[in-house]
Amino acid sequence: MSLSIRNQLPGTVTTVTPGEVMATVKVRLDGGQDITAAITLEAVGELGLAEGSAVRILVKSTEISLATAAVEGLSIRNRLPGTVDHVATGGAMASVKVTVPGGELTAAITKDAVTDLGLSAGSSVVALIKSTEISLAAV
Repeated sequence: MSLSIRNQLPGTVTTVTPGEVMATVKVRLDGGQDITAAITLEAVGELGLAEGSAVRILVKSTEISLATAAVEGLSIRNRLPGTVDHVATGGAMASVKVTVPGGELTAAITKDAVTDLGLSAGSSVVALIKSTEISLAAV
């Protein structure tokens, strides 16, 4: 299946914590980072997710925020350090490719944010992704 979601990183489920309707699923990415996804309990069952399951995390580029340093006091669980590989700017928006251990992410942010953060190839960044914005695909 082909998808328009560019951000797809492979990993392995390490923990599934079920709730009434939702579950948190912790995934160890092939690059060694831990990611938390909040998905429906129904999806956990339909995908057959359990410890050891191979998955791909999927994140739309518009759901990735970038910071130029570690951020404290923030509820966003997923914080992936990386390095800007390429920045492409348009009239209002920009596409920022970030290399993280084990893969690459693309963030769609405003052109003003690129300027304000001083982003260019080689810049160190932290990709921030809310757990509710991560989808999982069983492999």
